[in-house]
Amino acid sequence: MANVTIKPLADRVLVEPMEAETTTASGIIIPDTAKEKPQKGTVVAVGPGTKDESMTVSVGDQVLYGKYAGTELKLDGNDYLIMRESDILAIV
Repeated sequence: MANVTIKPLADRVLVEPMEAETTTASGIIIPDTAKEKPQKGTVVAVGPGTKDESMTVSVGDQVLYGKYAGTELKLDGNDYLIMRESDILAIV
């Protein structure tokens, strides 16, 4: 997990997606063009919440999110997603 300097605002969360699977359970190698977008990641930064809603997730949590959740961004050569906490489905 990288040390990031970005600070999400309000109820936003910065997530570092896990690597997409490169092989199936039976050992078949998946080419880059067929890889599924990962739907699991690690929270690396959390906003302060809103006056009506406090934050549930914290830095270091492993989370599941929707396939199309968040906005992709690249920071210091790493890929991240920034999303609202409501886009997170579960802490695992």
